[in-house]
Amino acid sequence: MNIIGTRIKEGQGLGNRLFVYISLRAIAQKKGFDFAILSSEILDRGLRDAKGIPFLTLDYGKNVSEETWISNYHETSDRLFIGNSKHDIINGVDVSGFDSEIWSIPSGSLVEGILQAPEYFDEYADDVKEWLAVNPEFDSYEYSEDDMCIINIRGREYADSPELFLRRKYWLDAMNNMRRVNANMRFMVVTDDVNAARRILPEVEAYHFEVWKDYVTIKNAKYLILSNSSFAFFPAYTSTTAKQIIAPKYWARHNTSNGYWSCEQNIYDRFMYQDRKGKLFTAKECREELARYKGKSKHFKRMNEPLIGLNRIFAEINAKRIRCNFWIGRILLSVKKRAFRKNN
Repeated sequence: MNIIGTRIKEGQGLGNRLFVYISLRAIAQKKGFDFAILSSEILDRGLRDAKGIPFLTLDYGKNVSEETWISNYHETSDRLFIGNSKHDIINGVDVSGFDSEIWSIPSGSLVEGILQAPEYFDEYADDVKEWLAVNPEFDSYEYSEDDMCIINIRGREYADSPELFLRRKYWLDAMNNMRRVNANMRFMVVTDDVNAARRILPEVEAYHFEVWKDYVTIKNAKYLILSNSSFAFFPAYTSTTAKQIIAPKYWARHNTSNGYWSCEQNIYDRFMYQDRKGKLFTAKECREELARYKGKSKHFKRMNEPLIGLNRIFAEINAKRIRCNFWIGRILLSVKKRAFRKNN
């Protein structure tokens, strides 16, 4: 029996777990192998409602012994060490692209990585829709209307990270871009953090339903404005209703990038990508621009090289500047929010 597998991990969010699951399954299908998802109960727990009923019923492949696994394959991970934050100085920004070596892994391999590149699963897009078919009793079209745009704001651990938490301007620009489609467009926020959503976008009603309803509300929306979070990817990717999807250009470093993506894997053909000025780009335009950036970037010339000496000192100063500006912005936004409440 030819087989490859992966192991679901506790530290991963639901979106990251689904990426690993879907990509591993698609890679196995392309290679003509069986597949196995180890520790699948971790993923399964996140797919259930408050009564313990699953809204997605997934096939976790073969149940095999640990002796099956003869090697581990680690997806290639490339890092740029940049002064965006303490994390990016110490750990680097993940700018990884598609790892073509993954097609050559032998039977008995356990695959580790983020596995988010479309090259892993795009060929099987129709199969992915079947694999992630929402159980009928959970599929809701309550907010699937021609004049309704669903905004997915990621909060929680993102909310205090200047490099991750998307600025108010991103959301306002995206709303204006949606109004160019329909001048009467209405908006609703679906989020994991209602307080953070109300802080950044107080004029739009924000909701956090059970996980299944957050998922299907995104999946069945006609118009979507996404955050740089993996949670919304597969509901958007498998949607049969979405007419336009806006996502942040440069993905996890929308706020700070001067041309690099964190990471390159997160460029998807179905999305339009909005820059910090509110301009929209196709995935093709983003890939072409990134290729040009790589050719001239001093950062990419120092790929995977940790910062030392003066470079480290200057990076730390820049990270403090970014964080200071972030918190000043938070204070100003809080003042504006109080004024908004007072006037309404």
